[in-house]
Amino acid sequence: MHQRIKGLYAITPDEQNTDILLSRVEAALQGGASVLQYRNKFADHKLKTKQARALLPLCRQYNVPLIINDSIKLCLTLDADGVHLGADDGSLAEARARLGEGKIMGASCYNRFDLAIAAEQAGADYVAFGACFASSTKPHAPVAGMELFRQAQAQLSVPSVAIGGITLENAGQVIESGARAIAVINAIFGADDIKLTTQQFTKLFNHDIN
Repeated sequence: MHQRIKGLYAITPDEQNTDILLSRVEAALQGGASVLQYRNKFADHKLKTKQARALLPLCRQYNVPLIINDSIKLCLTLDADGVHLGADDGSLAEARARLGEGKIMGASCYNRFDLAIAAEQAGADYVAFGACFASSTKPHAPVAGMELFRQAQAQLSVPSVAIGGITLENAGQVIESGARAIAVINAIFGADDIKLTTQQFTKLFNHDIN
């Protein structure tokens, strides 16, 4: 499944209004986002279920995998494409057993390559390192250096995803270092023109990823 993790990996903003969320996500999908992660830190379970359920047909329409942040249960309930788990979300091996082989499983590895090795061994389809740059979403996150992506490219068989403070100005650094995908929230969804900004991010990959 990990061949689907490449290019611009869009992560949804904490938007309470489902209609606004859908219109903003559609603009990003029109612009070429190749993966979407549903993440809303301020929504209750009912709203998360409603929003994720509404996003799924939109992602299907654009043939983009929908990854659910943190919740294996919600992923399986909706039959979404996969789940993204952090260090506090339990055993990755147990998560893989619950998800089965057909779902994408991503793992946050922060700035630790040992976590990435363990995640790959536990069945992760991709590993995420961050924060690469100062991030308004997680201002106190550990800093992940560019050498992690070079190391991942050399030593792992699964792709690495860069996250944290990524903008059009600095994205090239992580792509050149070997990141297969870049995860972006604010630089896309905070933009005046979401579709255009997404297209600009996507163009950064045109020469690097087949």
